[in-house]
Amino acid sequence: MDEMGTTLDVIRLIIGFAVLSYASYTDIKTRRASNINWLIMGGIGGIILVVQYFTVGFENIIYLLFIPIMIGLVYAFFQLRLIFGGADAKALMAISILTPLEPSINQFPLWSGSFMPFSWYIFSNSIIIFLFIPISLLIINILKRDMQFPFLFLGYKMDIKTARNKFVWPLERLVEGKRKFVYMPNSFEVDEEYDLFEKNGISRVWVTPKIPFMIPLFIGFIAAFIIGDILFFLINLI
Repeated sequence: MDEMGTTLDVIRLIIGFAVLSYASYTDIKTRRASNINWLIMGGIGGIILVVQYFTVGFENIIYLLFIPIMIGLVYAFFQLRLIFGGADAKALMAISILTPLEPSINQFPLWSGSFMPFSWYIFSNSIIIFLFIPISLLIINILKRDMQFPFLFLGYKMDIKTARNKFVWPLERLVEGKRKFVYMPNSFEVDEEYDLFEKNGISRVWVTPKIPFMIPLFIGFIAAFIIGDILFFLINLI
């Protein structure tokens, strides 16, 4: 790719890095990420596509069809609750506009040649990074000797008084006086569930942290530009 194409890819990297890092910061602090982030990212991404079309063009323009395909796929994942946060879904949609094609910045990404659109690199990378969380929770619970399955992979024990003021969800619910595992609460307003536990003399429950997917998405974005499609690389090793 010529110098103009590389410049456009660098701009994509800078915009994505800036928006996703800021969104990750606000998501950690407030569990919120403003819609303006995705309007900026998607809007600039669209402008860059127009500039590229009238300057260097596209080596394989058919890959632009993956923009609506990725947007539709992300929307379906969100409706099926495979992606929980609306901000995460909107971020992925904006990313599909900003980075539909594999970039070429000097020798990066190191692992190039995947047949998937670049926005998929980012999404699959972020999922791989997100999967390290259960491993970390397992190690923490082993050290604490809290070995109850399947809770040890998904969360940790916490006093209810502390849990009320933390970004966590309960992993259990009282059903006819018995504690039952539940992956997600019926409602994200969980104070009533905590009240029920306390009325039954339970002061400590299993909880799962509300870990923002925005963080692995940000890391996956950087990894895609530097490394490439991690999943494609791992599959080729088999």
